[in-house]
Amino acid sequence: MTAPDRVPSSELAARLASASVEISSRGNQLPELRDNFAPGIDVTITFLPGDNYRHNIETATALRRAGFNPVPHIAAREMPSQLSLEDFLARLRGEADVKRILLIAGDVAAAKGPFKSTRDVCASGLIEAHGFARVSVAGHPEGHPFLELADALKVLAAWRDWGRRTNIGVDVVTQFCFESAPILQWIGDLVKADIGLPVIIGLAGPATPATLTKFALRCGIGNSMRALRSQIGRFGRLLTDTGPDDVVRGLQSAPAAATAPIAGFHLFPFGGLRKAGEWLRNYDRDPLRPAERATISRTRSQNP
Repeated sequence: MTAPDRVPSSELAARLASASVEISSRGNQLPELRDNFAPGIDVTITFLPGDNYRHNIETATALRRAGFNPVPHIAAREMPSQLSLEDFLARLRGEADVKRILLIAGDVAAAKGPFKSTRDVCASGLIEAHGFARVSVAGHPEGHPFLELADALKVLAAWRDWGRRTNIGVDVVTQFCFESAPILQWIGDLVKADIGLPVIIGLAGPATPATLTKFALRCGIGNSMRALRSQIGRFGRLLTDTGPDDVVRGLQSAPAAATAPIAGFHLFPFGGLRKAGEWLRNYDRDPLRPAERATISRTRSQNP
């Protein structure tokens, strides 16, 4: 690959700079968020097993008042009734001016009400009835835990078609990986299937290898775990935190056509908001490492 082919697009770098971030639905993370992230970004709000949706409304309202764009998770299986879901959505719009939601099935095996999946929430008609502008759904570059690739693509195609019918923007937020190859392969699969949905790349924020391993096992991250193990082996005990630098550089170094569907980035702050914010501010957006830049410079000087 020639040097010009590896220069990152300014658009991809700008999308990284404005990455969204996730906060827990429990505890008061707003002061730390304010200290480390600029107002105006999207901030997703988790919906953990056993959460009371009324507290999530309060969190969304506090984020809006602080100048952030709240993006609450809607956990389908956690909704005990259609009336609860309708109240949740109506109050998110009315009290927190929420325009975008992120739909998940939820981390419980059995549904607490009539909604077993995100598609059931979609079929309720409540999303369009309450005037949401955008809906995000999950993407799994390393494979869906319960669906083969062909079936997962059919689900995304159904979301694409629903968005077109309802005139609601639909995008895909990916699970995090520890290397770029699975992401690029998965984006290629989406392009071949003509899915046509914008993709927001999930990044694991800086954390210790032990912390990242814990979350990876919990989230079903498989193949790219070898990249994390490689970094542990390379740096040993000297490594305190591992950030998503290699993943981002891999994406930025890919041909422009391979990353065309990427519409943004999302940080999972596994090591905390402070570390995630510092990484985002200090990350070198040039995908070429210093040694690589020196090699290219020597090559150019030898071949004027």
